[in-house]
Amino acid sequence: MEARPSFDFELKYTIMKIMAPLRKQIRREIMTLALPVILSSLLQRSIGIIDIFLVGGLGATAITAVGIGQLLIFISMTVIWGLSSGTTVVMAQLYGGRRQPEAARIAFQSILLGLGLSLLISLSGWHFGQQGAVFLGAEPVVLGLADDYIKIIFAVFGFTALVNILCNILYGVGDTRTPFFVVVLINVLHVLIAYPLIYGSWYGFGGAPRLGLIGAAIAIGISEGVGMLILLGVLYRRGIIHAGRFNLALLREVIRIGLPVFGDRALQQAGQALYLKMIMLYGTTAYAAHQVGLSIEALSFMPGYGLSIAVTTAVGQSLGAHQRDRAHLVNSEANRFAVMLMAGMGMVFFFFPYLLLRLFTSDAEVIRLGTQFLKIVAILQVPLAITMVLSGSLKGAGDTRYLLFTTVVGSWLVRVPLAYLFSVVLHLSLPFVWGIMVVDWVVRMVLLLIRYRSNRWHPSSLAGRQNAHEILP
Repeated sequence: MEARPSFDFELKYTIMKIMAPLRKQIRREIMTLALPVILSSLLQRSIGIIDIFLVGGLGATAITAVGIGQLLIFISMTVIWGLSSGTTVVMAQLYGGRRQPEAARIAFQSILLGLGLSLLISLSGWHFGQQGAVFLGAEPVVLGLADDYIKIIFAVFGFTALVNILCNILYGVGDTRTPFFVVVLINVLHVLIAYPLIYGSWYGFGGAPRLGLIGAAIAIGISEGVGMLILLGVLYRRGIIHAGRFNLALLREVIRIGLPVFGDRALQQAGQALYLKMIMLYGTTAYAAHQVGLSIEALSFMPGYGLSIAVTTAVGQSLGAHQRDRAHLVNSEANRFAVMLMAGMGMVFFFFPYLLLRLFTSDAEVIRLGTQFLKIVAILQVPLAITMVLSGSLKGAGDTRYLLFTTVVGSWLVRVPLAYLFSVVLHLSLPFVWGIMVVDWVVRMVLLLIRYRSNRWHPSSLAGRQNAHEILP
């Protein structure tokens, strides 16, 4: 009886020793995939952050106008994110199964579908963007600034959409470096163009038209248009896209995986819109503090997002090659990275909020409220990290329906009802409404842990289903 614990320990030690090289290889693979995604995602998000930063000199009203415009774009991007996610998963699994010709065809089909969708979204945003701002509770003075800004960013929406789709195609084949370098170029162009167009000065030399918020919107269109053309050239030159015959079975698979992602993002953004509408009840300054706080929180959100993309690719390719144990190791190692990175950023948010906020605004009230916001979001960094990595694993396996379920619960059964209760019914102070975010992400984390440990997400894999030969002809 006494020898068994020793035997168990020796067995576990032997297994750990055997697995150590594989874990080291997986860590290296995750970081190779994730680091460019983290940096490029941070830079993509920084286009919005830069706009908030650049227009900060125009006051809280301008910050609020840009924030509303960006939220409307995020809501509209839900369709594109669904298509991009479905394409990434299918391409990752096809590449894992060494089916590159099919992957090239599905990439081309996804681009065409993305073009059609972005055109419809652009027209809708141009005509109904102002009504969306009104729904969000924008005050008349904010509407006056936001209207033209919203029209222009929707006019160039196709560039934004295609950059996202093209980057995700490259993620699916395991190339995360090219999107990073292109996004760096987009950001450099954006800064060089945006500042002089906003303030009418070519970095001290003068002579540029002073366009205010319109200048920021024009800069987005020019910089992302250039990035889109470069990405298309790279994909075509490397044979990653091919205009062959349509493979409707693969396109259906992209849509099957992508539709729940679209539903997830749509419900998430709709819930966010209602949540922000309740934040607006506390005034324009409160919304400005919320928007600046979100821009700062992106510094921690992006590492989690980058690791999520890396996990989606690595898990998808592992399952495409029928290596399920490897998929589990990918999730385990990525979770460690995410928790360490985001917990560290949470400490920075909690102990140094003033220094971060002061970079964006000198408004004392915005800084006071923003400090409360950052201390609250510091608490949710660990559950957010775990949630993002688990979401990436389930997405890589094609189990996107369950992700939709967690969003319904977290956003619509927790966040929105509690926000309404706290703000409209009980009239509690703003920190209570912000604190609901912590509850939301903890609930989602628990639901995803239950799903992951049940192993019920495995059969959703494109490579793992019994009728895979019907989907991959």
